[in-house]
Amino acid sequence: MHLIDSHAHLDMYADDLPEVLTRAYASGVRTILAIGIGDGPHQMHRALEIAESTHSADLPAVYASAGIHPQEAASVTPEAITQLATLAANPRCIAIGEIGLDYYHVDNPDIATQQAAFVAQLNLAAAASKPVLIHCRTSELATPAAKQKFGPADAWEDLLALIAIHWAPESHPATPAGIMHCFSGTVDHARRSLDAGFYLSFAGNLTYPAAKSIREAAAFAPADRILVETDAPFLAPIPHRGQRNEPALVIHTAAALANLRVISPETLATLTTANFRTLFSTTSNLEP
Repeated sequence: MHLIDSHAHLDMYADDLPEVLTRAYASGVRTILAIGIGDGPHQMHRALEIAESTHSADLPAVYASAGIHPQEAASVTPEAITQLATLAANPRCIAIGEIGLDYYHVDNPDIATQQAAFVAQLNLAAAASKPVLIHCRTSELATPAAKQKFGPADAWEDLLALIAIHWAPESHPATPAGIMHCFSGTVDHARRSLDAGFYLSFAGNLTYPAAKSIREAAAFAPADRILVETDAPFLAPIPHRGQRNEPALVIHTAAALANLRVISPETLATLTTANFRTLFSTTSNLEP
């Protein structure tokens, strides 16, 4: 059984990345998309460096993204956009992201700054013909201070509205929309994301008891638009919840998603691998 981890922060494994990759390969993970956000634009390149330096028949194939997370939206300067465009031109960089909106933390930039950063990166992705990796987190479960700062604004509604204007499928017919990373919305959010051309990627929180709406969306999504991820080192799935996550543990999320959809883990692995390759087939040369 071969799996693809569609979202992992490999640059956060400073001390044991070789061992992490070895364990991933042993568990059946054959491809990893390393997310290039770091702690801001000055670290966007780190995932690409890992992707370019990791080549072995006994390790997963690693590809990279590059982007500026909404928490760092104030750093989206013309210079940062130029830097991002340079990274995006590298064939090993197959996506822009993660980008989006985050109304969860009180110290995040204000809504206008986040939205401007998101639109700027959507425009860059369109120019580079690269799919986008979307981050969306509302203030629904945030602290009172964050709720006061962001008010009644809904990150999902704002995100989908901006996508409809700036990333409509008909506007970019040659570029697949991309991935709703760590999908945590409702069935309605899933439907609207799918209508906009996105794939839905499910992470370890799919396995958490309180994640009823995520499981409903995961059961609703069509078979040809689902992916699995770790978001490592975050969101370790049950039975490893609370521990450091890593790509090898994507097997647990895949098993949970397979059980939810009443298919075998092997079928789920085949489906999600094919979906990842379909998504990136027109914009990237993936290894066999």
